Amino acid sequence: MAATTEQRVLIVDDEERNIRLLTLILADQGYALESAKEGQEALDKVAEFRPDLVLLDIMMPGMDGFEVCRRLRLDHRAGEVPVIMVTALEDQESRVRGLEVGANDFLTKPVDRTELTVRVRNLLEVKAFHDFLANHNEILAEQVAAKTQALREAYVDTVYRLTLAAEYKDQDTAAHIRRISLYSRLMAERLGLDYEQVELIFYASPMHDIGKIGIPDRILLKPGPLDADEIAIMKTHPEIGSGILRGGTSPVLVTAERIALHHHERWDGGGYPAGISGEAISIEGRILNLVDQYDALRSLRCYKPPFDHAKTMRILTEGDGRTEPGHFDPELLELFIDQQHAFERIFEENLD
Repeated sequence: MAATTEQRVLIVDDEERNIRLLTLILADQGYALESAKEGQEALDKVAEFRPDLVLLDIMMPGMDGFEVCRRLRLDHRAGEVPVIMVTALEDQESRVRGLEVGANDFLTKPVDRTELTVRVRNLLEVKAFHDFLANHNEILAEQVAAKTQALREAYVDTVYRLTLAAEYKDQDTAAHIRRISLYSRLMAERLGLDYEQVELIFYASPMHDIGKIGIPDRILLKPGPLDADEIAIMKTHPEIGSGILRGGTSPVLVTAERIALHHHERWDGGGYPAGISGEAISIEGRILNLVDQYDALRSLRCYKPPFDHAKTMRILTEGDGRTEPGHFDPELLELFIDQQHAFERIFEENLD
């Protein structure tokens, strides 16, 4: 059976008459043919022509066929290309050496026409099957990745809806949740966290206030200032949220549990619920403490009007008696100041 023109054969020999002979025989089989007369040219042709098989003379001046084959096997692009060594050498040592450098088969000069066509056809069929398997595996990998992504998106959407249900009791909105994710990802990226950590913080950060679902409406929605007892109850929401999320096995929920528990802790130790300080607070909690405070200052609350970006920056960087720079990780605060215009843009582009 004749081959398709998609099957490409490279003939490497330093003698023109040998190239002409092999070309004449293989041209009748329908192969696309190229030739090279020395080792380096052969390597260049492999990179350019991308053959499905190489007929390689051993005895060539300069770089011999053994070295050409050895280099081919080191090239990830050509490492699987079958090589038939064509040689006048018949000693066992030469054949063993050829096998050691990666040759697939041997032909002895003078070449027999039938033997040549059969060996070439057989190795090309092996190569075609290998390519089929490689492509099939790639397709399967793409299909698995697509299904995995679909499952992840469904999971994230479910988490988002549950978070929104919790926020429904509060004054926060879907836009607030979206902004928190975007702020958090920005800070995590600028901090130099790896891609997986950045993605986990992006997806987990909206769950920071999920514990508010356990706070009575009379406190959560109270239009005026809270009294001391009400404040104490309100300060339990990080532990409530952590309790809701505790025991989750997915990395997103594990990250969300840390965020829920730590997002009101302060760098100087004056936060809650545990009053821990510095690096004892998880990096996720430190990020949320800052970005959530920015968004809260920018947003309308029953006890305050929304502040513009400039006033919010002054409060966060200079303090106002209620919020102080010492509440935040100094490194994060510096990154935040550097990225302040990106924060302003995120807020303006994601309004209710």
